[in-house]
Amino acid sequence: MAERVIATKEGLNLIELIKSKHGAIMFYQSGGCCDGSAPMCYVEGDFKIGENDIYLGTIGDVPFYIHRAQYEYFKHTQLIIHAIEGRGASFSLDSVENMHFITNSRVFTTEEYEEVIKLF
Repeated sequence: MAERVIATKEGLNLIELIKSKHGAIMFYQSGGCCDGSAPMCYVEGDFKIGENDIYLGTIGDVPFYIHRAQYEYFKHTQLIIHAIEGRGASFSLDSVENMHFITNSRVFTTEEYEEVIKLF
């Protein structure tokens, strides 16, 4: 079955680096609406999840959440978390590394979408 959120090798490497420095972390997809939007990375518990937030899955054993309104935009896609050179968003843990996370997406096939929509 297709996963709602996955990470590239570069993304997983950056996750491991940040976990080694900060311990348990979490992701929250920022309000950007297009490919290249930045997921925010926090120490687990530093960002409060609300009733309008949706758990999409895990990447690198790290939970990944998105706001319901943002999910509506992305619901037909698989989020692909990647890491590229440069500083990240100032409130995200990747901001002090020489790499930062970005979100790309891939549209689900009809069969994949029918599978993943059953979970929500």
